[in-house]
Amino acid sequence: MFLDNNLHSVFHLHYHLILVIKYRRKIFDDTISDFARKMFVRIGATYHITLVQWTYAEDHLHIVFKTHPRTELTKFINAYKSASSRRIKKEFPQIKKELWREMFWSKSFCLLTAGEIPNAVVSDYIESQGVTEKII
Repeated sequence: MFLDNNLHSVFHLHYHLILVIKYRRKIFDDTISDFARKMFVRIGATYHITLVQWTYAEDHLHIVFKTHPRTELTKFINAYKSASSRRIKKEFPQIKKELWREMFWSKSFCLLTAGEIPNAVVSDYIESQGVTEKII
């Protein structure tokens, strides 16, 4: 496993983000997905976010990315959703027919941690380091 680092810390922070188009409208194709992906990379750079994997279906995205400990994830996600919504509707005006009230993304999103080490392995390692008190 490769660990990221900065001046004072070492970390491995990977996340799985799922974004859904409002009302599950079938909007994405290769061209729109590519446009949205490039925006993710460009906006993500400002927040120290690196794209790892991008997968789309017609009505939603699965994005795996890595980041730094100080990144404010909700600020990034909201900035991305806002900017991409505006730019996608401007660049591809034909999709406005599919949307209601100009909304592109669903208000909600799903953000999951995604690591390479199973929780059981981490728990076993921690327990091997000394006296452990299980909280849950």
